[in-house]
Amino acid sequence: MDLRIFTEPQQGASYDDQLRVAKATEAAGYDAFFRSDHYLKMGSADGLPGPTDAWISLAGLARETSRIRLGTLVTAATFRHPGPLAISVAQVDQMSGGRVEFGFGAGWYDAEHQAYGLTLPPLKERFDRYAEQLEIITGLWKTPAGETYSFKGEHYTLTDSPALPKPAQSPAPPVIIGGSGKKRTPALAARFADEFNLPFADQETAAAQFARVEAAAQEIGRDPKEILRSVALVVGVGRDDAEVERRASAIGRDAEGLRKSGLAGTPAEVVDRIGQWREKTGITRVYLQLLDLSDLDQIDLIASEVAPQLD
Repeated sequence: MDLRIFTEPQQGASYDDQLRVAKATEAAGYDAFFRSDHYLKMGSADGLPGPTDAWISLAGLARETSRIRLGTLVTAATFRHPGPLAISVAQVDQMSGGRVEFGFGAGWYDAEHQAYGLTLPPLKERFDRYAEQLEIITGLWKTPAGETYSFKGEHYTLTDSPALPKPAQSPAPPVIIGGSGKKRTPALAARFADEFNLPFADQETAAAQFARVEAAAQEIGRDPKEILRSVALVVGVGRDDAEVERRASAIGRDAEGLRKSGLAGTPAEVVDRIGQWREKTGITRVYLQLLDLSDLDQIDLIASEVAPQLD
């Protein structure tokens, strides 16, 4: 079972805050450090000192870490044009020595689009654009060196692109797709995803969505086992009940509620909970959403007392 640290810097974190967490993640032996790609805080957080750009931040982390995988859950298709985005991600992959994973979604948070002058199209158009972007970005990466790439869709047209630079990973960085849409999301995952992630869902919902992805893959003749299954869950692990309560309170959550909806409790409770998830849904990877980026002790606690008990 892979354990990855997943952060939400738009809630209030500088690049230096992220660097401390990424270095602690690497030192503790985790598989990866991921971050959200958002430009506006959510809920009651103050969001200070303000947002950081996901791919600029990951470029910095690529040079200041050496082993952990780096990526987004998830970059919004509404934020960037596909050609320049393919260049940015490929460059960060080169800068990291081939450690990037590309989480990519259609975009959803209306308030951040309004706050920064971004367009959030209606849902159907948004998914149409998202599908074209997936085609373009993966097409650019996979075009053999020395050849050109062209694409003509309803929303984007590329003509004789040199399709450069190439990512360090060949033919491309892993693509992560997620979400709860019942038709188009599984269909796109079947075509493009190396991993399908379901964030903040219950086990029954996750199992049903993974089954839809599996069916969509079979429909186009792809082996569903090629698509890794993962979930993202809010974490609140403590050595005893008092520490669990303290960690839940620090992120504005109720400990009992967090036990039910996330991964909260003592190490033994969390090991059992992850085992239930694996049995019910077939996941092999968990993104631990760490909302308190000052809590490096929790990173070490999970690494030392939870991870060794997972196969």
